[in-house]
Amino acid sequence: MSLLFYRRPDFVAKLPGPMEKSQCQIYVDRTQKHRKAIPPELSFDNILQNKALPPCALQDFMDYLIYISHDAENLQFWIWLNAYSTRFYDMPASERALSPPWSAVEGAQPTGCDSRRLPKTADKSKFGAEIHFDHPSSVPDPVQSPPFEKQSFISGIASTTKSTADCVEDANAQVGLKWQSFSVQPYRSEIDRVISHYIAPGSPRELNLSHKTRTVVLHALQHTTHPSAFSPVRELVEGTLRGQSHPNFVRWSICNGNKPKVLFVRNIGIAHVFLAILLAVMLILSTVSRWWRLFCFPLFFLGFSVGVSAYKGLCLVIHTGHSRNLRPWEQFGHSASLDSLDDDDEAGLSTDDVYSMCNRSVGGKRGMSMDTFGAGNSYDHEPWVERYEKKPLLQRVYPKNISIQNETMRILQDRIVWQSHLWSLLASVPLTAAIIAVPRFGIL
Repeated sequence: MSLLFYRRPDFVAKLPGPMEKSQCQIYVDRTQKHRKAIPPELSFDNILQNKALPPCALQDFMDYLIYISHDAENLQFWIWLNAYSTRFYDMPASERALSPPWSAVEGAQPTGCDSRRLPKTADKSKFGAEIHFDHPSSVPDPVQSPPFEKQSFISGIASTTKSTADCVEDANAQVGLKWQSFSVQPYRSEIDRVISHYIAPGSPRELNLSHKTRTVVLHALQHTTHPSAFSPVRELVEGTLRGQSHPNFVRWSICNGNKPKVLFVRNIGIAHVFLAILLAVMLILSTVSRWWRLFCFPLFFLGFSVGVSAYKGLCLVIHTGHSRNLRPWEQFGHSASLDSLDDDDEAGLSTDDVYSMCNRSVGGKRGMSMDTFGAGNSYDHEPWVERYEKKPLLQRVYPKNISIQNETMRILQDRIVWQSHLWSLLASVPLTAAIIAVPRFGIL
């Protein structure tokens, strides 16, 4: 990576309409142009297998999709599908035989495709690099996780809505499927829950699927519970996560300040530049020696450095301690513990401690986001939203900080800071030289 010309991953905007293969191809094509901006340590596979430290851990990725990107259902479905594939192939062969691969049911391909990975399709090349889950068990399995106290909360929601069977029946009816699925197949009840949570129209975590894709998947799931029945959805979800969500998440994670902090710091940089220009005008109009104009250089240099860094989401003051601001949803996880921290200790706060504080909050979504089944991903009614809106502006600009544990992320931030210093130097030197060269007017 070039020090002077390093660029963060470009922001990949969402395309309108439901997920389609052509859209996923556009996502991947855009991302491939800037692959060098994402180090291997922050790759999609490392994050999904939870090998990256905060602020690029799997929980951070989920937080980004819930609170920033608003499409966490893709990752929640993807985690479940990989865990489900592992559990499916761990069954005895006699039980797996009850749910043959979907391609085998249709007669399009031979039945001898029993592997420990999800079957690949002919369109795999359209989504760039393959997925390399050589050890699927390393992906967290929300379905097999121990029950939490929030299960009663989820059960309460389920009791007031349609049953899983009704949701599946309605979804099948909307696409013209009239007959019932094979109930004797393994994991049929779990598949029905997945349909009622992710596939059915109006479901709590409905995937953004086209009518055609939804029909194909529901038709396949009526015949078999084999993981290959999800192949069309799997391709779209993988393409979106790899080509759009992942690069945007890395770009967002590089920022060490919240939006109010970054805007404040950016304005400070602009103010320093204007102050340097004002000082230069006053010195040019005065009778003092032109060498006094050298004092414009530090103002230019500081203003450009702060401004360029803030433009890329970095606050130089926070960066000196390799820290970042707590996100708004992290600030109220356990207010008593966070507020009791001294200013000298806040930068050394462990990210794991913050996660623990947030997961203990009542009604918080961070403790539930890894669950496969549950309520939707809306956070409008979470307690922290109202409390953050009432927070004074000064406290938003100066929230608590936590240390950045990911060494690769620290290196990327160092690179951006040094880059801003270099660009600032290249801009400040000729500007100062030009100001010194201007003859004095001697008016003041």
